Amino acid sequence: MAIIAHPPGEEIQFDWVELPDPPVEWGVGANAHLLVGALAHSGRWRAVLAEAETFPHLVQAIDAVLRRLGGTARRWRFDRMATVCHPPTGRILPTFASVAKYYGAGVDICPPRRGNRKGVVEKANHSAAQRWWRTVPDGISIGAGQNGVDKLAVQMDSRKRKLDGASTTVAALAEAEPLLDLPPRPFPAELEQIRVVSPQGLVFFAGNHYSVPPGLVGAHVTVRIRLGEDDLHVVTASRAVIAHHRRAPDGAGQTVRDSGHVVALERAVLASFSDKAPCRTKVRRPPSAAAQAEAEKLRGRPESDVANRVVIDLSHYAAVADRLRQAPTHEDQECESE
Repeated sequence: MAIIAHPPGEEIQFDWVELPDPPVEWGVGANAHLLVGALAHSGRWRAVLAEAETFPHLVQAIDAVLRRLGGTARRWRFDRMATVCHPPTGRILPTFASVAKYYGAGVDICPPRRGNRKGVVEKANHSAAQRWWRTVPDGISIGAGQNGVDKLAVQMDSRKRKLDGASTTVAALAEAEPLLDLPPRPFPAELEQIRVVSPQGLVFFAGNHYSVPPGLVGAHVTVRIRLGEDDLHVVTASRAVIAHHRRAPDGAGQTVRDSGHVVALERAVLASFSDKAPCRTKVRRPPSAAAQAEAEKLRGRPESDVANRVVIDLSHYAAVADRLRQAPTHEDQECESE
């Protein structure tokens, strides 16, 4: 096995991990996607969940990973993914070159069939898949899932390392790496996601719900954001903007409603009611013969016994009870002794 030298702060290795059968609450389909970034020298890694592997999702995830690492190395290493380069030739795409330039980093592409060139991130992929993903329960939010992988990544910083014969840890090596500072805001890529309007007039995006005008239940709309900005737009297929919101923190579980949408929804609901034919109240509805028969079945009586059951006359028992209420006289006792 070839040992490749990685000077401190020189390289970050990135790779996508596809995670099958995510919780239904995440709303991401058959697979969730995890972008893992690992510092090649120290082995510290961080990972971010994404809904897809498109160019805007990649840019968003790279920025989130870098901010978790506390900076960027001078070089980024990728395999031949189509959002970064032209796979047959390995030539960097102009769109991604502008992203790397924005963060002040260069880009290196792995040669064909040379997986050992990014072995550090491949090992991190294995840790994330085996130690975290296999134990993710159903019913949790995507924000809770992200918290889980963040917690694991921090725990993995305690791994032991040997440097020039001295014992150290991944965390100590990572803190000593000279990383470059990050821009104040992410690269301004435009992210779009298609959503279906719920019966409550809401669309789901990044762990929160946002309102749209009434009358769009079941319609397909597009949620559009620009990375680094705090606004969110909901547009139709014809690109008409129907809603504008201030974004809530991702994974916060908040419901953001526009006051105009609330008023319009209330009016639409009230307009659907009518007093022309009010509901009848205090109506007597005695049980039918069929209902009585079913009740007898539930009491354990066969259907044949329902029609032919014998009614017991209790008048004899009532007479005996009345007689027993009176104290016996001396004459009654003499009669009984005879």
